[in-house]
Amino acid sequence: MTPKAVIFDIGNVLIEWQPERYFDGWLGEERRRKMFAEVDLHAMNDRVDKGESFTRVITETSDAFPQWHAEIWHWHENWLDLASPAIDHSVRLMEALQEKGVPVFSLTNFGIETYALAATKYFFLRGFDRDFISGHMGVIKPDPQIYQMLEFGSGLSGKDLLFTDDRVENIKAASLRGWQTHLFEEPQGWADCLVTAGLLMENEAR
Repeated sequence: MTPKAVIFDIGNVLIEWQPERYFDGWLGEERRRKMFAEVDLHAMNDRVDKGESFTRVITETSDAFPQWHAEIWHWHENWLDLASPAIDHSVRLMEALQEKGVPVFSLTNFGIETYALAATKYFFLRGFDRDFISGHMGVIKPDPQIYQMLEFGSGLSGKDLLFTDDRVENIKAASLRGWQTHLFEEPQGWADCLVTAGLLMENEAR
């Protein structure tokens, strides 16, 4: 069944998101490992993605771990460098789908402030036909509620939707709702999936 809309995750699908790699370059791997072992930075980021204030969460976390105060604030002040670079082939696929009249939605764990900040650098983030951003929705993947909210908001469900995400647990949650899914590992695999689904021709998926 040809899907009626395509849904993109953003982190590691349209924009690389590798905080460990970034901090390895800034702090060195040994000190980065120590920092990430002592401070649950991914849990900190989840709070932002659920809709809490980016600056308030950073402030509370840095106050709780004063030995890492400067490094935690570096996450805040250099956030656009953490969320970098764009995955150009994926961006081209998004644009190719829309050129053919295929609706493209986002479904992303992303904070309110951080998404607005990212959109100042990555203009394609303002180009989705529908945005489903966790910070505005108050819930993050893989909670089933966020998938239900997309269905309600779009009027589509089940096989009408084709979703790609880089996290297995997010894909499984979508599959349980009957969505067509693709586990994103690299852009060419996603391109091949879109061709197989009948949405793009091979020359359009390059």
